[in-house]
Amino acid sequence: MARAAAFFDLDKTLMAGSSGMVWAQVAYEAGQIPRRMILRWALDHLRYRLRGASDELTQEVLRQARELLRGTSERELRRMGPAVMAGVLPRIYPQMLEEVHAHQDEGRPTFIVSAASNDLVELLAVVLGMDGGVGTRYELDENGRYTGELDGPFVYGEGKVEAMRRYAAEHDIDLSASWAYSDSASDLPMLRAVGNPVVVNPDPALLEVARAEGWRVMRFDKLGRRLAILGGALVAAALGGAARALLRRRAPQRRLRAVRIGAR
Repeated sequence: MARAAAFFDLDKTLMAGSSGMVWAQVAYEAGQIPRRMILRWALDHLRYRLRGASDELTQEVLRQARELLRGTSERELRRMGPAVMAGVLPRIYPQMLEEVHAHQDEGRPTFIVSAASNDLVELLAVVLGMDGGVGTRYELDENGRYTGELDGPFVYGEGKVEAMRRYAAEHDIDLSASWAYSDSASDLPMLRAVGNPVVVNPDPALLEVARAEGWRVMRFDKLGRRLAILGGALVAAALGGAARALLRRRAPQRRLRAVRIGAR
């Protein structure tokens, strides 16, 4: 007899903010991505915290990720895993862990379903004691390097429903009796695929649907806007730091020219 399960989106649902931004910070520190890209992604992250996900922004982030991964070895990325976990785990909402544990106590398996990389999602599911996770897979060549192409569907929008249905078939799960949690209107297909949708810190479009449908709403990200404002200040400071560093590099050249002029 099929059983019920609970499926959790990751970004802004299980955790505050974006796992992709945590990965980007680790990749920047490892020399994998340039400063200009981390700053651009930081600004995108602020927009995401304030306004939620959009199809256009998500597709652009996917395009950039595929370009960055092309030619990178799987070994390099796996070695970044512990640092990424160290950044993600403090951002896990305690309220959502309570939801996970409540489902487990009722005998329901719990899964993460996210557009984030499958390696990250699977590792996080293990660390949180969940039953599994499904994320976006990227193709590897015969030498263990990423080609920049996807190895399966992009786990976003309808892609999440496809992943959930596949998981349900493999684990004998009845989706009509199951739960799904998400923050974004882009996950409406995921929420409508189950019998018990729950919205978490919803964006305005999803909140409107939830109220009309009578879905349960969980709201506890009261610091989200303040964090976004703080993040904006940090980005501005980083940009200012980059400008000051550039000026410092140029300063010796100016002094050298002044000395030469004085020598004349």
